[in-house]
Amino acid sequence: MGRIIIVSNRLPITIDRKQGELIYHPSAGGLATGLGSLDQNTEKLWIGWPGKVVESEKEQDLITEQFKKDGMFPVFLSNKEIELFYEGFSNKTIWPHFHYFTQYTAYDDESWEVYKSVNEKFARVVASQIWPDDMVWVHDYQLMLVPGILRRHFPDISIGFFLHIPFPSYEIFRTLPWRKDLLNGVLGADQIGFHTFGYMRHFLSAAYRISGIEHSFGKLIVEGRSVNVDVFPMGIDYEKYAFPNVEDSESEEVQFIKNYGQKRKLILSIDRLDYSKGIPERIRAYELFLERNPEYRGIVTLMLVVVPSRANVDQYRSLKVEIDKLVGRINGTYGTFNWIPIRYYYRSFAFESLVAMYQAAHIALITPLRDGMNLVAKEYVATKQGDKPGVLILSEMAGAANELTEAIIINPKDQNDIEQALLKALETPHEVQRKALEEMQRRLQKYNVKHWANNFIKQQMEVKKFNQDRQTKLLSLENKTEMLESYKKSKSSLILLDYDGTLVGFKSKPEDAFPDEELVKQISEIHKRPNTTVVIISGRDRYTLEKWFGAVGIEIVSEHGVWLWDGTKWNRNESVIDTWKPTVMPFLEDLVERTPGSFIEEKDYTLAWHYRQIDNDLGVNRVREIRDELIYLTSNHDLQVLEGNKVVEIRNAGVNKGKAAGLWLGKKNWDFIMAVGDDHTDEDTFLALPPEAYTIKVGLNKTSARFKVKFVEDVRSIVKSLAES
Repeated sequence: MGRIIIVSNRLPITIDRKQGELIYHPSAGGLATGLGSLDQNTEKLWIGWPGKVVESEKEQDLITEQFKKDGMFPVFLSNKEIELFYEGFSNKTIWPHFHYFTQYTAYDDESWEVYKSVNEKFARVVASQIWPDDMVWVHDYQLMLVPGILRRHFPDISIGFFLHIPFPSYEIFRTLPWRKDLLNGVLGADQIGFHTFGYMRHFLSAAYRISGIEHSFGKLIVEGRSVNVDVFPMGIDYEKYAFPNVEDSESEEVQFIKNYGQKRKLILSIDRLDYSKGIPERIRAYELFLERNPEYRGIVTLMLVVVPSRANVDQYRSLKVEIDKLVGRINGTYGTFNWIPIRYYYRSFAFESLVAMYQAAHIALITPLRDGMNLVAKEYVATKQGDKPGVLILSEMAGAANELTEAIIINPKDQNDIEQALLKALETPHEVQRKALEEMQRRLQKYNVKHWANNFIKQQMEVKKFNQDRQTKLLSLENKTEMLESYKKSKSSLILLDYDGTLVGFKSKPEDAFPDEELVKQISEIHKRPNTTVVIISGRDRYTLEKWFGAVGIEIVSEHGVWLWDGTKWNRNESVIDTWKPTVMPFLEDLVERTPGSFIEEKDYTLAWHYRQIDNDLGVNRVREIRDELIYLTSNHDLQVLEGNKVVEIRNAGVNKGKAAGLWLGKKNWDFIMAVGDDHTDEDTFLALPPEAYTIKVGLNKTSARFKVKFVEDVRSIVKSLAES
């Protein structure tokens, strides 16, 4: 394989300036650890912002050369770009919106324009380094447009994208004016990852409802590419927290934490200052606990750690004031000379102090209102080695709740729920605590951050290979030229064409998918060629097909083989019957009554229930609901129930396009055969033809056809070439 190019908002090294000199600080974050664990035999490049505004071109060149030695390539941003791209659109629009705080969403066109230009700047740096066999992995909400930009310039490159925050429900996402741009940007990737199935489900719903792209078991077809959408829960560097490498000579702060944990029942709360974390709600729930359980006053202490963040944003300043007031009120109301209910720290802590707090805390109270994953919960559990007790109280709105199921899961908006959880946690027997911790630890140790990174890349490699394999079956220019030459030389040619999805695209109403004048003229020209037989084999009714193509003189198969038009009249397949229709029709009519927007198409010997115009999920659910009932209704008749593209058809068994095609195979010794179709009903045609026939599938799904083309437009190009030959 080629190299892996990692693209994130920040590089794993941050630049700072001290006394005019540039200082480099390595990052020990989870992302850096996970990505650092990837196959050491694979070369890795990392592209991102170095964390400091550098205006001097000389310094930029110096930094670029310095970083290049370690496989890193900086993207330099101006103060305005940081203000409007990062602090603006990323954190004032996407962040609140994706966390369901739509009241804080900023709708600013200037920020959007800068967000686009910065994404283009990142993409240009990637483009300057990319090689044909490389894999690109783009990270997070700041760079949602980068995959789409890269795809336009490098259509065959393998691109992955991982969103580290929640993806909101369609009803929330749809209200963004830039929803389609963001969605299509992400859809430039071949693999798209989320922390939870819920976020994945919301994304797939948005892809369908906004861009009309349906999925099959998390697989999408986007502009002819297969895109894998899956769940990759991010883990932690388990060993780092389970077996921390801290100095034996502990600091005064660490010693104080340990001693304090022996005197009190510590309830630990650690969060960055953010409205999505539910900090005020958590403090109020603790206040309720003290009010209802006076016996625990003087025994428990809430150690509240709030890490400063975005202090220049109004909502964050207001949040800080609210937290300060709540802490002051509770400490003033319940505090005594020898007991403080809340020990409040508005700062970050060194790693050794953080681990000491995790180890000393009897309870971790983690109650975000919405959180992509929340690694603090996992870190707390990992530190509880040996015989250490500990209970995790975790919000159901955190992505980690899907994995840490042995925790006490609460509704972060329900103060009564949190109060009861605190009481339960304090009264949980030691052996029960240990059993829950050990179960979670086993899971966290296995599914750590290294597993997360390697699993994502492994699956992306599979998607890359899958798309490459599909490309090998695509009808190339060379294949097309060879086919046309064979056609020109042939003395007897048979051309079998499906209609819907092959010669024309699908429409919400089948009657709207009529052939244009150019198509009819081209088919007529092919038909006029000596010793050439053109057959349209379709599932449509005979009256529509006769109206469209009857005057051309070609031969037609309708209802998949029920009726055959020989150029002048229709001949019926003698094996079909319609006596079953009165049994099935009432059932389908009831289905339409219950499903507004769906409709029945009645043909001579076929009934079809269409659900093109209704919500896709509702249609799929209806199909599941009716499948068994239809099989029961048709069990005493020689019938088939077939699921097609947003349609369920009931028709006579033994009638299919393959058998219809067979009627022409024996008529002549054809020296050129071509068949084109787009769905599973056309597979019968492909299988009925000799191996040297030019069988062509529209779309990239699995097929027995020799070749594939991506779009209807590709088929129209072939038809045009045949007509002009």
